[in-house]
Amino acid sequence: MQKNYQMLKPDSLIFDMDGTLWDASDTYTAAWNEGLKAMHIDRVINRGELDYMMGWERRRVLEHTFPDYPVEKQEQIYDAIVAAQDRLLPETGGLLYEGVAEGLARLATKYKLFMLSNCPKNAITQFLTFSGLTPYITGQITHGENGMPKHHNIKLLQSKYGLQNPVYVGDTETDQIQSDLAGVPFIFIDYGFGQTEKYALKFSSFTQLTDYFMAL
Repeated sequence: MQKNYQMLKPDSLIFDMDGTLWDASDTYTAAWNEGLKAMHIDRVINRGELDYMMGWERRRVLEHTFPDYPVEKQEQIYDAIVAAQDRLLPETGGLLYEGVAEGLARLATKYKLFMLSNCPKNAITQFLTFSGLTPYITGQITHGENGMPKHHNIKLLQSKYGLQNPVYVGDTETDQIQSDLAGVPFIFIDYGFGQTEKYALKFSSFTQLTDYFMAL
């Protein structure tokens, strides 16, 4: 537990998307393979490969997946994948984790809610539209908008909205590290794509998280 965290009442909750609010890996996998086909690359990506990289920043993903291609070619591949995702995600979306829709509606009555992800530029908006959860989210920011790491974007949200005591809710060690760099408590959801041993609080369901914060 982070020192004195229990004495703090957050004024806002910032949520990661993939592995925290929903699972859209099947759609992402289809988008990747459509993009690779459009680029005439003879390769098939499976869901397990994408799940392993979930939450990584764009450069790390491209360097890991296409190490033998020059940066310019990597970026062209990425653009093709994002174009496919922009078409597919609004159609097939993903599966909301149990309790997310009801939980965000409840939490929004007490806190300002935000979303922050290392996804492409349009993905959070597509998530919100597909899920019908737009009314509950005050603001959002993606890695695809500015290419910056999560700790930087957490601070941008703090500055823009005047947040005094935000927490970041995520599912990976990367989320934990970035929260620490931003100086905000990390709330770990353990049903997602990653693991970490460092967190302020841990929950095994979104309903459990909702009940906790509504009781503060």
